[in-house]
Amino acid sequence: QVQLVESGGDLVQPGGSLRLSCEVSRFFSSSNAMSWYRQAPGKERELVARIISPGGATNYADSVKGRFTISRDNRAKTVYLQMNSLKPEDTAVYYCNAQRRAPLPVQDYWGQGTQVTVSS
Repeated sequence: QVQLVESGGDLVQPGGSLRLSCEVSRFFSSSNAMSWYRQAPGKERELVARIISPGGATNYADSVKGRFTISRDNRAKTVYLQMNSLKPEDTAVYYCNAQRRAPLPVQDYWGQGTQVTVSS
């Protein structure tokens, strides 16, 4: 089992910045991906950013490219999402996801979410 605990959500003004953290009880030693998703009221959950191991490749939703950065600290067992130039449309509950890709079957683990509100 893997436990994930998100933190860092807050109320911030448009144009502001936040850093979300996801503490992970353990990282997988095999192929895996750590991701941030978000879900706004009345909308489906969507992928925001992902970082893949091994290799460290990242990918982002088009709506956040150039503004958000995902990173991981293996020693601290933490995944971060640095969010800059925040917009009201970034308002959502942000969820951390850990996906073990090997061995099969793929397994997903989720945190409880942290609220980000962008408003003046």
